[in-house]
Amino acid sequence: MQRRDFSRSLLAAGTTALGAASGLTLTPALAQRVGPKEGVDFTRLPKQVPVQSPAGQVEVLEFFAYSCIHCFNFEPLFEDWIQKKPAYVTVRRMPVAFSPQFVPMQRLYFTLEAMNLVDKLHAKVFRAIHEERLPLTTPPAIIDWVAKQGVDRAKFTEIFDIAATGQKAQQAVNLQDAYGVEGTPALGIAGRFYLPGQGPRTLVVANALIAELRTKA
Repeated sequence: MQRRDFSRSLLAAGTTALGAASGLTLTPALAQRVGPKEGVDFTRLPKQVPVQSPAGQVEVLEFFAYSCIHCFNFEPLFEDWIQKKPAYVTVRRMPVAFSPQFVPMQRLYFTLEAMNLVDKLHAKVFRAIHEERLPLTTPPAIIDWVAKQGVDRAKFTEIFDIAATGQKAQQAVNLQDAYGVEGTPALGIAGRFYLPGQGPRTLVVANALIAELRTKA
């Protein structure tokens, strides 16, 4: 999903790249083999963005929107990558808001996170929107759907509405702006690199940049 052109496809790479994304070990030689090109595969940020990960960790942010079909297609690839990532890579998901209409979906994600329900319901939200065609874009629709998944309605609503959840949504917007996110899915690496979504190729490039960062640590 592009901020200005939502029809642009971000899934251009093939299955060969997928195998590379999920199976390659992060080694210094990887960056040379993959050969990601600055200005094409990634952007080096002019000003480093603060990270939350501790020293020795490489922070990876995934910028996504539940309403984005490309994010829906990217999610299984990214989840597989998470399962295989090294211990020194820390992942945080950041729901974007290109307009106020995105905010309820941001609050949905951060409420699931606060209730430790991301593993259970994150992928289900994508399927509900893109396969079942449910309009989970407003608080009433979201709360009704979550309750049908067996989640306590009152507890979910309380966390969904509290100021702290709104603050997390705003912090996600601040990060999206700091990285210059123009479309989803996209990745931010270590507060230094921005990767626009290219399907499996995005993860190959991410592996190469992480390997490069490790050689300079």
